[in-house]
Parts: sequence; C-alpha cells; structure tokens
Amino acid sequence: MIKSVIFDIGAVLVEFDWNGFLHRIYDAQTADAVFAATWGTEAWRELDRDALPRETVLGMFTANAPEYAAEIRAALARTNECAKLFPYTLGWIRSLKAQGLSVYFLSNYYPYLVWKNPEVLRFIDDMDGGVFSWQEKITKPDPEIYRRLLRKYDLRAEECVFIDDSQANIDAANALGLHGFRFVSYAEQYPQIMNYLAEHTKSGL
Repeated sequence: MIKSVIFDIGAVLVEFDWNGFLHRIYDAQTADAVFAATWGTEAWRELDRDALPRETVLGMFTANAPEYAAEIRAALARTNECAKLFPYTLGWIRSLKAQGLSVYFLSNYYPYLVWKNPEVLRFIDDMDGGVFSWQEKITKPDPEIYRRLLRKYDLRAEECVFIDDSQANIDAANALGLHGFRFVSYAEQYPQIMNYLAEHTKSGL
C-alpha cells in the first residue's frame, strides 16, 4: 500500500528552463556555448552538492569554455531567474495531503536558489519534509541520498511513489524498492500517477 509521495523539485514542481533562459539573454552561439559548459557537467553536480567553495565550482565551469568565462559567471549569478512555480504545484500537493498521504521532496538543488528566490519554494510549507542535495553533500542518483530520506522520516521504500524527470534518478529509486514515475509533463503524468495511487492506497483516492 502506498502511504507517501516523494517529489523531485526542478522540472516537476518548479520550472527551471536553463537553456531557454540563456537564449533569452545571449545570442544563440553564446547561449549554446554557455549551456554546454554548464548544464549536466561535473561542475553542475558540484554546484548541487555544495561541498566545494563556490569560486572553485565557478572555475570548473569557466574551464569548460574559457572564452566565455564572463558570460558563464554572469549567467550563473542569475540562475534564480529561471525558477518559477508551476501553477499546478500547490494544488497537487494539497490534494495528496487531503487524501491522507504524506508528501516529501528529494531534490538536487543548490543553496543560492534557496536564498535568492525562496518564494518559489513556498509549497514546502505544505509538505511533511524532504532532503536537498546541498544539505547532504550528495546528489541523486547516488542511492545513499534516497536512503537518507527514508531513514530521516522512517519511510518504507515499497510504500513510496517517487516522481522525477530524470530516468537515471528513477532507475536508482526503483532499485531501492520505490515506485518511480518518470515525469515528462503534468498533463501526461498526473492522471497516470493518480490512477496508480487510486489502485494502491487504502483510501482509494
């Protein structure tokens, strides 16, 4: 029986369109270069892990494209402009809570976004808790970060649904016994997830 729902944040509850943002502030060539030097790199994982000094991580980014060092630094200083709350987020969380489920987050997220744009995360007040990568100094899909969430809130993996936009993160969750759903869009996954919950919760939702 499912008792808890665990959400990723970026691209699930909060829009974070880094590529689109870069193309709004730079010409196409510059935007593509900055995107390639930042997104999905080891430096971005270190950004989310928050275990190294910020200047060290910025140096890792600029080393990927030294000729765009100024643009990389300027863009990273404005990452908070990318984060926008999806219109469905609060309603979805509150409906799950009203139906007796506990709701948590497990997110690769770095502290600058928390401090710079806290309003985007206001939905956390409606949740039962969660774990940020920067707090644990570890990122998904490392299995340990999932285990830490489960231990912190005394959750059983088989009683949890996990929702994330990354297939690697879903695979890691499934390997630990959680019921993972790859999130592509609200329109597609909302009915899929809610139907699953209706079949696997005591209340029947």
